[in-house]
Amino acid sequence: MKIYTKSGDEGTTSLLGGKRVSKAHLRIDAYGTVDELNAYIGLLRDQEINEKRGDFLKEIQDRLFTIGATLATVPGKEKVKRPDLHEEDITVIESEIDRMEKTLPPLTRFILPGGHQVVSFCHVARTVCRRTERCVVALSELEHVDEMIIKYINRLSDYLFVLGRLIAQELKIEEVTWEPRL
Repeated sequence: MKIYTKSGDEGTTSLLGGKRVSKAHLRIDAYGTVDELNAYIGLLRDQEINEKRGDFLKEIQDRLFTIGATLATVPGKEKVKRPDLHEEDITVIESEIDRMEKTLPPLTRFILPGGHQVVSFCHVARTVCRRTERCVVALSELEHVDEMIIKYINRLSDYLFVLGRLIAQELKIEEVTWEPRL
């Protein structure tokens, strides 16, 4: 397969199902932001401290690829072959959040990103995840988007927040908390 096709040289791209749209189309922005999020999950997966979580983070990357493929499909083109997202994909993340939270102290203050590079990577991934969510919600206000995509991305941002807290604990790094000026 050739990497460059020149078909997008004039600022359009094809969706799965054949329709061509502007590369500035909200649908392209949504699945492009999913792709960016996937790259940050890959960065997290590559961190030594996440070696034991590597398979779970790879599973998240697989689901994000599924979400990207779904968002890249022309609405209503149900015959396009692609994987689906399942309710179980969301409950797996919820179970992992619950498991991680059992070892963490209760949250009593807002947490600021920082304290260690890997913790910061979690927060960068979390904020990209929130941006992804905003793009997908904006798209859903114009065109049909499977509601499970929004739920999955919302839950994933929660997971990334808790993962940052857990990594800080594992590294014995004190969480950086917000101290409001009074």
